[in-house]
Amino acid sequence: MNKLIITEILLDEVLCTVCAVFRDQKVVELRLEPSGKKNTLNNIYVGQVENIAANIQAAFVRLSDSVNGYLPLNQCTNAIYADGRKSDQPLRPGDQLLVQINREAMKGKLPALTTNLNFSGKYLVLTTGNRKIGFSNKLSKEESSLLNKWLEEERNLPDRPYGLIARTNAAEATKEEFLHELNLLKKQYEKTALHGRNRTCYSLLYESESFYLAAVRDIYTRDLDEIVTDIPAIYEKISEYLSEFQPDKLQILNLYQDKLLPLYKLYSLESAIDEVRHEKIWLKSGGFLVIQQTEAFVSIDVNSGKYTAKKKAEETYRKINLEAATEIARQIRLRNLSGIILVDFINMQNLDHQDELFHVLQKQLRKDPVKCKAIDITPLHILEMTRQKVRRPLIEDLRDLHQQQQ
Repeated sequence: MNKLIITEILLDEVLCTVCAVFRDQKVVELRLEPSGKKNTLNNIYVGQVENIAANIQAAFVRLSDSVNGYLPLNQCTNAIYADGRKSDQPLRPGDQLLVQINREAMKGKLPALTTNLNFSGKYLVLTTGNRKIGFSNKLSKEESSLLNKWLEEERNLPDRPYGLIARTNAAEATKEEFLHELNLLKKQYEKTALHGRNRTCYSLLYESESFYLAAVRDIYTRDLDEIVTDIPAIYEKISEYLSEFQPDKLQILNLYQDKLLPLYKLYSLESAIDEVRHEKIWLKSGGFLVIQQTEAFVSIDVNSGKYTAKKKAEETYRKINLEAATEIARQIRLRNLSGIILVDFINMQNLDHQDELFHVLQKQLRKDPVKCKAIDITPLHILEMTRQKVRRPLIEDLRDLHQQQQ
């Protein structure tokens, strides 16, 4: 059973809302926030450029009296100004423009901003920077072709000021659902991007939904068997969301009401959170992983562990490595690791085994909704991969909770 679990749990004496994706009897993804905290990722503001750092090709933009953001200059394509300026002119201090937070503050760094505004739905993303029409590479040719026909009217619009990306979830949408969401996204765009030009500086033009609603929106529901929560208020909000956008999925939403066995206990969420706090992860084969995060990259070391025999060593290393590849893909998603990731697998002399390992890892990574890619295995037998940075690593959220109680 593949499930999305939404519940509350006390961590370091702070009550937190937790979203967990439960697949094949394991937690594969965790998101958490202190209950009541407002999410700022994807919020859109009228910001003001404070200064431009030419040496790092970035601008520092004030979002409010107390919040600043970091705007790479290459993220200023088709910027929408709130002070009447044209978008084809160079950015300068004092400019007021519409910016969106596209990466949370992490490791002491300011939140990253973009002028390419994104409005995400279940099936589509509307963008103001890239004005092309594109399709998720996880869609089949037949699915993309059908969706392309549904978007024919949009494609033929002259001087269309936005682009569209059909998401993987679009494969399960009816034409009516797909076009209904398209109209809703266009209304959001008009309200925010067009009318927002006339708002005062530091105005919050678009507030992202609660992080648990974003989890419901983003998950690939074709493979989802159940959404379950034990919080009545959250149950009602998800019910309202599904009623508007996915009424056929209301049947998989359930309110858990067993007071004797809390939901977080039923799905061992405490154990999954404890797992994230530790660097060493044991494998069933007796091998283990050591996962370490540095400033520059994430290091993952695969060890043979309790295996000591020398007979049939190559086959044993193959089995440990293949098991490790599956667990590494899970751990990366569970911990929300990102950036450059280097994996030191156990050395294997057989080139066929190396190719097999590489392709197994690629297959597992394709299950991750965040864009990630295995690049190559170096001559030193280090596998290089990358994963897109969106939210900060889960361990940083856990450390913040701990420090609040210090």
